[in-house]
Amino acid sequence: MTSRPVAQFLFCAFTFLFFVSCPSEDERAQPKLETKEFIIGTHDGKNIGINAEIARTTDERASGLMFRKSLADGSGMLFVFDDDSTLSFWMKNTLIPLSIAYINKDGVIMEIHDMKPKDLSPVQSRRPLRYALEVPLGWFDKSGVAQGDILNVLEKLGN
Repeated sequence: MTSRPVAQFLFCAFTFLFFVSCPSEDERAQPKLETKEFIIGTHDGKNIGINAEIARTTDERASGLMFRKSLADGSGMLFVFDDDSTLSFWMKNTLIPLSIAYINKDGVIMEIHDMKPKDLSPVQSRRPLRYALEVPLGWFDKSGVAQGDILNVLEKLGN
């Protein structure tokens, strides 16, 4: 007689623990990416540091900053491509507003754009480029980083 309530209790407890411990779609595990500190040399002679995760593979670039709920000031993600190409990014499943810099093979910031969370509109570079750097919305302006400034990608990545 007492085994039935115990069995029901255990079933309910295990069911509860299963659903509590399973991550939702919004909490998908992100791969741990290599992080490096980069320096941006600005047009007015300042050196601005940024800690960026490095997305090198197709899968890493496809996941990007999706499903993250925050991104600390002074941090971001650097997308590295093997060759110059016209780059295009969108904000599918990206929950935080971002700014993106498109950067040439020499590390020169050629374009900066702002992007809205979950916006599926492509933000495309105007010319073939090698890198993209995503940061919290407005970080470039707040830090005094502008088009023409230089990210030390060659020194850090050896490309």
